[in-house]
Amino acid sequence: MLQVNGLYGGYPGFSVLEDVSFSVEAGELFGILGPNGSGKTTLLKMISGLLEPDRGEILINNQPLENYSTKELAKITAVLPQVSSEVFAYTVRETVSLGRYAHQRGWLSRTDDLDEKIIDEAMALTGVDIFQGKLLHELSGGERQRVFLAQALAQEPRILLLDEPTNHLDLSFQKDLLDLMKKWTRERRLTVVSIFHDLNLASLYCDRLMLLHNGQMSAIGKAGDVLQEQRIQEVYETNIDVQPHPIVPKPQMILLPDEEKINSLKIDETFLKIKEDHAELISPMPLKVMASSAAGAGIGWYNRFIMHFSDGLYGIEKAVAIPAKSSELVWFAAYEHIFVLASAGRNHADINLCIFVNGIISEEAFLQGIIAASEERALATGKSSGSGIVIASGQQGEPLDGELLVTEIRKGVQEIAGMLKRF
Repeated sequence: MLQVNGLYGGYPGFSVLEDVSFSVEAGELFGILGPNGSGKTTLLKMISGLLEPDRGEILINNQPLENYSTKELAKITAVLPQVSSEVFAYTVRETVSLGRYAHQRGWLSRTDDLDEKIIDEAMALTGVDIFQGKLLHELSGGERQRVFLAQALAQEPRILLLDEPTNHLDLSFQKDLLDLMKKWTRERRLTVVSIFHDLNLASLYCDRLMLLHNGQMSAIGKAGDVLQEQRIQEVYETNIDVQPHPIVPKPQMILLPDEEKINSLKIDETFLKIKEDHAELISPMPLKVMASSAAGAGIGWYNRFIMHFSDGLYGIEKAVAIPAKSSELVWFAAYEHIFVLASAGRNHADINLCIFVNGIISEEAFLQGIIAASEERALATGKSSGSGIVIASGQQGEPLDGELLVTEIRKGVQEIAGMLKRF
């Protein structure tokens, strides 16, 4: 549907794009990414015919862009630019009606019944029908964005070009708009090319992505291929962490703020209180947790850790908590990089473990720690399952290698299991 070959150019005396090539098929949502000044908007202006490239070609349906008249191009291609503060004295309905201009004939073009039906449908789809009689300047930026989207949809284009379509929209309308775009690409075989600043939204909704850097293509392909941690850090010059989405197989970017690191804080017995009915450790900062426990199971961030509590203990919904089946023994020990808190019943059949890591560990290391603790506990008790295991880290200080973490956990569990057996 859309083919871009060897595109060069920019503005008088200032070149922006250099050798950009890609194609987008009908029914595809294609995302363009890149930091400010990378050439995203310049590229979109060239595709829409607003800016002529110095070199290269743009083909629509295998025909050069310059072969189309302005009105012919408007029947095929609709553009949703970034919303500006400059608005005209039109009502919402009048603004959306402008989208039908390319389909009208004659000097005194007027909308007919079909036009009005399409206008109504576009307004309903974007949720602007409820204020169709209002003037544009009476609307918020997000509402105006939806009006201009309705105008673009009223054109019934085959190619839709979007420049930051979710700009000014709140979360619910961002999702509604992109869900609509995705639906239209599939059901109506619409070709959508959209600029995104939000990498996570682009990852979730786009079939393919292209990353621009200083006017050149840095990467193109599926989200998982383009959104590589090192590449994104280099292009955007910022610290990020790439994590898998919890529901769909798409990567998500997590910003890492340059906060002051609390390197001196070390989780140890200083923060532990052992009482008659429970042992409780309260960290002065939230710790990232992977837990198999009665409360707080899974992955999350917690300050409060409870072991060996009675039925009457309250507030466990805000804590990682492991219940005791009977009166238990509690033991703890500190190692170079970890602090281990353990409890066991009088018969030592069950051992609960809370392992606090003083350092930064990866998702893989969390899992390695759980496995190592489980294996060593099974060797000590003769049971392959049961009781709770918690790995918690403040993710502060120096990175800790997974193998080193496993070595310390195995040593700690062995020693504590031996101590508990003496009682």
